[in-house]
Amino acid sequence: MFLEKKNRFLHFGRIAALLSAFLLTCGSFFPNNLAFAAEAASLEELQEEAEARKALPIQSNEIDNWPVGPQISAQAAILMDANTGVILYSKNIHERLYPASTTKIMTALLAMEKGNLDDIVEFSHDAVFSVPSDGSNMGMDVGESISLEECLYGIMVASANEAANAAGEYISGSIEDFVGLMNERAEEIGCTDTHFVNPNGLHDPQHYTSAYDLALISSLFFRNEMLCKISNTGRYHFEPTPTQPDDFYKNNKHKLVNGEIPYDGILGGKTGYTDDSRQTLVTCAEQNGMRLVCVVFKEESPDQFTDTVELFDYGFHNFQVLNISEHEEKYNIESTGFLKIGNDVFGNSKPILSIDTESYVIIPNTVSFQDLDSEIDYSQSDENRIAGIEYSYHGMYVGNAYLNLATDNASTYEFDTKMTATDVSVEKTEIEPETETEPLQNTIFINIKKVLLIILVLASIVITIFMVHALITNGRTAKRRNNRIKRKQKRRSSLRTDFDDFDF
Repeated sequence: MFLEKKNRFLHFGRIAALLSAFLLTCGSFFPNNLAFAAEAASLEELQEEAEARKALPIQSNEIDNWPVGPQISAQAAILMDANTGVILYSKNIHERLYPASTTKIMTALLAMEKGNLDDIVEFSHDAVFSVPSDGSNMGMDVGESISLEECLYGIMVASANEAANAAGEYISGSIEDFVGLMNERAEEIGCTDTHFVNPNGLHDPQHYTSAYDLALISSLFFRNEMLCKISNTGRYHFEPTPTQPDDFYKNNKHKLVNGEIPYDGILGGKTGYTDDSRQTLVTCAEQNGMRLVCVVFKEESPDQFTDTVELFDYGFHNFQVLNISEHEEKYNIESTGFLKIGNDVFGNSKPILSIDTESYVIIPNTVSFQDLDSEIDYSQSDENRIAGIEYSYHGMYVGNAYLNLATDNASTYEFDTKMTATDVSVEKTEIEPETETEPLQNTIFINIKKVLLIILVLASIVITIFMVHALITNGRTAKRRNNRIKRKQKRRSSLRTDFDDFDF
């Protein structure tokens, strides 16, 4: 098998040598500098196109009081928070362009979602020979096999086209069926300007996506820690196994991943190139509580890397993360009285309604939370969510949160309730309960601490009243007693006086 692989590459080498000799022979019939002049003209044209792309409008710069983003030579570019989908920078983000090998981000995402890393992926004839031999590959032969995990390293580190094909066959049974799955998943994610024709990104006029769509796909990719680890590998060692006899290394060409261009917080990325797509690049970095995905399309090397760094600096230096539950003041969601929900009836129960504490907005450093516009949406599919609150700034989406019903179950002191998500109306000043309808399987408790406190206060008042009443009553009784004593003493004094008039 190893000899077959060597013979295959020797065969390709002979063809390349013959082709070079032919070109050199042909070159002898033309002026010596003709080929070099053509190449120089081509490079000059590419530089002119790059300069022209710098003048293209940047849509995010048109937002009032939004940080001004850099002028870059990419045809399209986007900077998006992977967790919220907030867009910090946008330039032609919905234009349909060729993704080249950044397509493999979707291939790897589906392989991770649908497969098992320990499963064995076998390389078929179609997987190996349906792609050009001079394209990106890891040198696999027909019949060889590796684990899905190693296959993913081949896809993301070596950008191996045959590995992408093999992964597709492993997941769906054929490359064609896998491509169908890619398009279905893209639609589920929310992509509207995407159509895949193959798992590897080799050029086809009908194989396209947009910077926005690829950022959506990449956001899911970079939420997976294993995929981050794989795509953030600068060099991978493929060791020999009984089903793959070669020992070799593959290097990642992404300069922010392999360390050629150092940058703090890099989580991974993927390069891409064809003559039609030019340089494409996807990168993810995390700083200051933001996990940003940067996509640049149609650039000339090395601008795809330097512009990515410039965009990351723009995002991390000009924007801030604010927790919504800590800053929201317009919506009154605190429970009144002492009805709570939870397991602890001695004061640690949770409010019935609350904003989820994990949600946040990403806004410019010059903007405060109070400057944001918000809109409530009651059409929530989750039964424990009362409503969703979406935040924007001058029409630019900056984050969202959910108003939730507490869901703790159980214990003593249970009370029946008919509260549901549709029974609660949240306004900017107060909560107004509506008509009760369906039962909700939650447990509502009385806060015993408050109840005992109220009872204690009432008891103190009653005791005080009783003591005051007793004091008043005792005072009146004592006064009457004193009056009776005085009357008796007066009568006795009168009798003595009467007897004193007689001489016995």
